[in-house]
Amino acid sequence: MMLKCVKALALLVVLVAGGLLAYAYSGLYDVSATREDGIVSRWLLTTVRQHSIHARLGGIQVPTNLSDPKMVDDGFSHYHEMCEGCHLAPGMDNSEIREGLNPQPPVLAKAVPHTTPAELFWIIKNGVRMTGMPAWGTSHDDQAIWQMVAFLEQLPKMTPAEYQTLAKNDKGDPDAHDPMPAPKQPGTH
Repeated sequence: MMLKCVKALALLVVLVAGGLLAYAYSGLYDVSATREDGIVSRWLLTTVRQHSIHARLGGIQVPTNLSDPKMVDDGFSHYHEMCEGCHLAPGMDNSEIREGLNPQPPVLAKAVPHTTPAELFWIIKNGVRMTGMPAWGTSHDDQAIWQMVAFLEQLPKMTPAEYQTLAKNDKGDPDAHDPMPAPKQPGTH
């Protein structure tokens, strides 16, 4: 009896794996960004994302100076340059790039009150696969990422006029760097 159960379980595993492989290679699943995810897919991806992020928050020390005006201003410069197109600014309804993203990026002015500073830091630093959210930790140090978090903490309270005033006074990304280094000359190292 026990041997029959083991064989039946093994057969079930082989059939499920074979079915999944057949489905993957069939091309039946539509990967187009113009098609909405189904309820099950959306639930699965959202659940995996939330639990994955929470499982990785240990050891993140939130700075005590997130309300420092200099940190907020420097964070605004980063946000204005790198994030506004997807996550919008106060008074914006949509953007050209955001319209084509699936899943739609969260409007951070609405999402931040439900997100801890540690979660924001982790997401900004590491990005989120298959969402279009880049890992800014590959090009920005922790200090710059905390500056972005400092700004995000203020964003939900900001009016469109206040945001535009910051934009007018913005001196640019304080850590901006040439994204494409100059090509090396032949024969140099």
